[in-house]
Amino acid sequence: MNFTGKKSVLGVLMTAGLMLATLVSPMLCRASVVISGTRVIYPAAESEVTIKLSNEGASPALTQVWVDNGDAKASPTSAAVPFIVTPPLSRIDPHKAQTLRILYTGESLPQDKESVFWLDVLEIPPKATGADADANMLQLAFRSRIKLFFRPGKLQGSVTEAPGQLAWHESSEGGKPAVSVTNPSAYYVTVASFDLVDNAGLVLAKSVDTDMVAPGQSKVFPLSAEVKRTGIKVRFNTINDYGGEDRHEAVVQ
Repeated sequence: MNFTGKKSVLGVLMTAGLMLATLVSPMLCRASVVISGTRVIYPAAESEVTIKLSNEGASPALTQVWVDNGDAKASPTSAAVPFIVTPPLSRIDPHKAQTLRILYTGESLPQDKESVFWLDVLEIPPKATGADADANMLQLAFRSRIKLFFRPGKLQGSVTEAPGQLAWHESSEGGKPAVSVTNPSAYYVTVASFDLVDNAGLVLAKSVDTDMVAPGQSKVFPLSAEVKRTGIKVRFNTINDYGGEDRHEAVVQ
């Protein structure tokens, strides 16, 4: 199972009865290993960047970490990326932490815009011991993925200005109302949510789904309702380098 950017999942505990009946009961599970941020920024001038993993659980945790290029199915051995993470495997004792070092190996990447990769952290549960060793239990491995942005030096504009450069246009997708968002900047912009409002601030439609808009690319986002007015504004939130949300406003063309 893959769990992207989530800290909790629905697990399943399976217990075999004496009559060979199997009882499956859902329970809320939680990953013990927590990543210190929601994204990694790698300035091209740096020889390495670091990020911390903390074990908030009561048992030791074994973690495996790697970087992929956006393919969630890529394994540590099949992911072809210009980064290495050390240590790739580590044991983290309860209430302890492990610092990861991410190093750029120097392969050619675009220098006029950001590139995006993903940092994968797989938490492997400890082997059951004692009375639990003989129990018929399904153990789950938790996988988290966060974005890793490679940021070349001397990019045109600044990352804080990029959201304000987004161009919003009325659109449609599959016959349903939508807006098209174009990003002319050199930076990735992640739109968290948005509302279409009139001049009085009345909400006319909300975002149904949002995503990251790549440099020089466009995305179409569906709307909760059709809006047939002129002079519409969009109030939108974007995710900054620290994982927080910034508020913006623009006119829909």
